[in-house]
Amino acid sequence: MKFGLIANLKRQGAREAIMAFVKWADESSSHLVLCEELKGITGNNLEFAEREKIAARVDIMVSMGGDGTLLAAARAVGLADIPILGINLGSLGFLTQLTPEQLVPALNNITSGNYQIQKRMLLKTEIAGGKKLEHPYALNDVVVDNGGISRLIDIKLTVNGEHIVTYKADGLVLATPTGSTAYSLAVGGPIMHPEMQAIIAAPISSFSLSTRPMVFSATDVIELGIRSEHGRAGLTLDGQVMEKLGDTDSVRVTKAEFMSRFIVFPENSFYQVLKSKLHWGIMPTAKG
Repeated sequence: MKFGLIANLKRQGAREAIMAFVKWADESSSHLVLCEELKGITGNNLEFAEREKIAARVDIMVSMGGDGTLLAAARAVGLADIPILGINLGSLGFLTQLTPEQLVPALNNITSGNYQIQKRMLLKTEIAGGKKLEHPYALNDVVVDNGGISRLIDIKLTVNGEHIVTYKADGLVLATPTGSTAYSLAVGGPIMHPEMQAIIAAPISSFSLSTRPMVFSATDVIELGIRSEHGRAGLTLDGQVMEKLGDTDSVRVTKAEFMSRFIVFPENSFYQVLKSKLHWGIMPTAKG
């Protein structure tokens, strides 16, 4: 079996986890391709490639780091339809559920076929007027905001050609079910199972007592018309890909034509992760 690796060397324990992976691959006679940013971490004669080109050469992609590393890995995999295994190195790691200690057992389970695949939708973003985004896909969310200026902007939300509402707010989060536990949750959006097919629209600091998050069908075409009196607005995908918007730009968001595939194990269910990492459903207790 052929494995690819994308890792964040800034995370504590990254080098040790990478070397454990390299040792396992050598002992199990598994083929391993590392992203070129990892050159120089070992004296072994390893194979490296640009992260966008790894997916074409492997069967499984492994992401080591935090959720941000996994989001970048999902974009790198793109249309290749390669399953991704997330290994968490030190942070909350809601998407990267396994620890470095669980890496080798997980790899052994993968080679023996003892794992499950969870498919998750992505969003595709287009800016009207021909401005092309180099990376138009988002696994978590698409955010339109005031561009770092503490002033409200107007965001006209249109769905399938019908005007729904015009927000006067700091911004708007359009999230996938995977992203429902990220920025969308922080601004009051609902929690959704990551395998669902839907798009959440959650306003950021809306200047209205009656505005609430909404959930739309994954097949809906969502358009955001921007009006910014201070002349600035911003577009951010997964908190990593950023683009400046004009004061009257329009953004179109739809479900992507492909899905991300995550490797999961029964003992790490979505609801167990909610309880252990977000303390969901845990009642407060009085201290003695």
